[in-house]
Amino acid sequence: MTKLIVRPHPDPDGEGRVLSITPESAGWEYVGFELLRLSEGQQLSRETGSQEICLVILSGIADVSTKNGEWCGIGKRMSVFERTPPYSVYVPNGDKYDIHALTQLEVAVCAAPGRGNHSARLIAPEQVGAEIRGAGSIERQVHNILPENEPADSLLVVEVFTPNGHWSSYPPHKHDRDSLPDESMLEETYYFRVQPDQGFALQRVYTDDRSLDETLVVKDGEAVLVPEGYHPVSAPPGYDVYYLNVMAGPKRTWKFHNDPDHEWIMTASHTSR
Repeated sequence: MTKLIVRPHPDPDGEGRVLSITPESAGWEYVGFELLRLSEGQQLSRETGSQEICLVILSGIADVSTKNGEWCGIGKRMSVFERTPPYSVYVPNGDKYDIHALTQLEVAVCAAPGRGNHSARLIAPEQVGAEIRGAGSIERQVHNILPENEPADSLLVVEVFTPNGHWSSYPPHKHDRDSLPDESMLEETYYFRVQPDQGFALQRVYTDDRSLDETLVVKDGEAVLVPEGYHPVSAPPGYDVYYLNVMAGPKRTWKFHNDPDHEWIMTASHTSR
C-alpha cells in the first residue's frame, strides 16, 4: 500500500473530521489538510495557533466567525460537481474560527505556517479567479481560491475539475527545488472527489532519477501527498474528477518545471496545472 495515499475514516470523529494530514504525518514541514463533515446544526470551535487557515466550503451552508469577523449563511453549492466557485474564509494564525453548520456541510481545512501579516476575510465566489486551462484532452476548469497574488503568508489553494477522459496537472510538472526564479519548493496535497463515486482517478508521482515512481489509483474522498516530483492526473472515461490542491513552502510563489521529456506538448495556451 502506497504511503502517498491518505484514506478517509468511514465515520467522522467528534469534530466531524474524516481525513487528516499534518506535517508530522506527511513527513514534511509546511502543509496541513483536514476534511470535515458536519451534520446540520453541528458546531465547531478551534484556535489557529501558529497556523494560518483557509476554510473552503466544499458543499453546504454555514455561519463562520473569527475574533474579528462574522459571515452568516455562506455557501451555495451542494456538491463540488456543480462547478461553481466556493465560499472560503481566510483565518490568520493567533486567531480562532467557529463553524455552525446550517445544512449538511463539507469543509476543507487548509493549513500552513502563519506570521500574522493578514486579517481574517471572506473569499466570496466572485473573488475566485475562474479559468479554463489547456485544450482538447488536457482542457480543465480551474478555480484560484487563494493564489499568490492574494494576501496570505504561506498558503496557496486551488481547485480543479477534470472532465472524464481528460488529463490535468499536465504536461507533468514539479516544484520541489528552492531555486528561484526558475523553480519554487512547494509541498502539495490533492484531495479527490470522483463522479460517479464508484470510479477512480489515476495519478503518477515520479522524480527524474525515479527514486520515487508510483502510479496511484485514487478513489472518491481520498487524498494524495506530493512531497516531490512530477504529478500528472488522469480522469478515466465515464468519471469526472475534482481535486483541491493545498501548497506551501519556504517562499509563497508557484514556479514549476516541466518534465523535459514531455514539454513539447505545451501549446500557446497555459496548460500546466
